[in-house]
Amino acid sequence: MALQPHRSTAPRRLAPGLAGALVAALATLPGGLVAQDYSSAANLPRVVIPTHNQPSMRTAAAARRGSGQLYPWRKNITATVFWVGERPTARNPTPNHKSSWDQQWVQNFGGYDNPDPGARVACHTTSDFRPKGFAPGLNPFYIALPYNDVKSYRSHKPEAARVIPWFKRMNPRPGRTVLKGRWVQIYHDGRSCYAQWEDCGPWVTDDWRYVFGGAPPKNRANGGAGIDISPSIRDYLSLKSGEKCHWRFVEASQVPHGPWKRYGTRQAAPPANGQDLESKRRYLEYLRKLRDQQYRQRSLSELQR
Repeated sequence: MALQPHRSTAPRRLAPGLAGALVAALATLPGGLVAQDYSSAANLPRVVIPTHNQPSMRTAAAARRGSGQLYPWRKNITATVFWVGERPTARNPTPNHKSSWDQQWVQNFGGYDNPDPGARVACHTTSDFRPKGFAPGLNPFYIALPYNDVKSYRSHKPEAARVIPWFKRMNPRPGRTVLKGRWVQIYHDGRSCYAQWEDCGPWVTDDWRYVFGGAPPKNRANGGAGIDISPSIRDYLSLKSGEKCHWRFVEASQVPHGPWKRYGTRQAAPPANGQDLESKRRYLEYLRKLRDQQYRQRSLSELQR
């Protein structure tokens, strides 16, 4: 059964059958992390934290350690569409046959990520969003943000260890990025999706005050764009270039199943502290609980069939 788009309102009951129940539960709440509703004043997403995930009063340093970290939203950010293999134009002078961290981006992706809607698969029913003609070798849900943490293959930028929340936790060797492959959640018009940070931009690569500090983007080109999104994100969210969205960082263990996990197996770095294994363990535990719950709800006649 195909995953349905993420919506902000949870279903009142589980769909019949284990598979339907799993799809309904996973597709409605992003990985069990948050539920979203709407602010009547500004029509912005308001994060509602389940009681079991409510953080205690801890220092800022301690709050950055595990997968329970909730990062702040960057709200009302202008998005522009870019793609792997994009050729330079007057509005985008930088070619995208390679990224800031991948010198063979097109080859590793598997080809040209054609943004033409007629050249794409974009189907919520089958949960498939990609270019036609090939299965991407990398996640087709990718973004660019205007900061690069490395200044050479031998060193990081001087502020990187101070401003990147997970830098010390990952403890990288000199010159190795801690940004490539990081997950973000993107919200637009009542729907959210997940994507990975794969390039730097739009336009600048030193705007850490916006990316990590919450300041407005310092770029003023293309309507002050602060995030580049891939064609798959555009299609999934119906988010046109130049429109506003909200985004925030999430930990890998907080990312639910969806089309953003259908293609691509490469990660910039393994999740810290065994988070990926812990996520799988929690998911299997959830399946067992759901199976037992449905078993208990069956009538005697159903069990005797």
